[in-house]
Amino acid sequence: MHEFHSVEANLRTAMSFFGGATGRGVIEHLDGAVGIYSGLDYGVFNIALLERGAAWPQPGAPDLEAMLESCARFFTARTPRWSLWLCEDLLDRHERRRLRQAMDARGMRMISNPPGMFANALNPPAHRLPEIECCPAADPRTREAFAQITAVNFDIPMAVAEAVYLPERAWEGAYRGFVGFVRGRPVSIVATVAGADVLGIYSLSTLPEFRRRGYGEALLREALHRERLRTGLQHIVLQSTDAGYSLYRRIGFRDVTRFSVWLTK
Repeated sequence: MHEFHSVEANLRTAMSFFGGATGRGVIEHLDGAVGIYSGLDYGVFNIALLERGAAWPQPGAPDLEAMLESCARFFTARTPRWSLWLCEDLLDRHERRRLRQAMDARGMRMISNPPGMFANALNPPAHRLPEIECCPAADPRTREAFAQITAVNFDIPMAVAEAVYLPERAWEGAYRGFVGFVRGRPVSIVATVAGADVLGIYSLSTLPEFRRRGYGEALLREALHRERLRTGLQHIVLQSTDAGYSLYRRIGFRDVTRFSVWLTK
């Protein structure tokens, strides 16, 4: 199996979090895709992904137009706001071009094109990292902190962040959150997902006034250490933001694929 399959499959496990977090969501297998509805009118948490496979099209699978129509029907019955997350290595060049044309025709715009990254192990820290208290998002205080930092750092409405991250049920699956505290104040967050025989990293971020001090890296390393001990998994995957890319490259990640994220206008 190619490394990009591990990145894509772990993302699929991670995204299912949004279908179960609020208690009002739905996850449904469609024609050639999976639809994940969060129960909220918020497009990036209402997600369609291609069905898992080595390439597209697959024998007996619907074509891209049929897949998109299936996704549109699923979400139109619930919300006009949804997104498609695509691992580009699932399509050949011709099919990627066809998809772009089909998305334009449906009035959907590409909002992100992040690299999917893979690491066998992390490089040692380049310098001494600051102390940070790593706490699981396992009680109302830490879940509230996770929601608040998510809202601030990812420009998500607070009501949406709280609906997703405050419920205890949200954290009963593979998605595990950690909050980093400095002198009692929550300053960083990260989530991990064990799936596809790898550990996925999601939502790593630090409050603006605490950035460039090493807190995010310190929290990431501690959370990964704990999850490796708990799961026995060693390889790590993620989709990188522009802001985090230089850090991930420095600590040992390398590009193995790229994702396209499309959102309704």
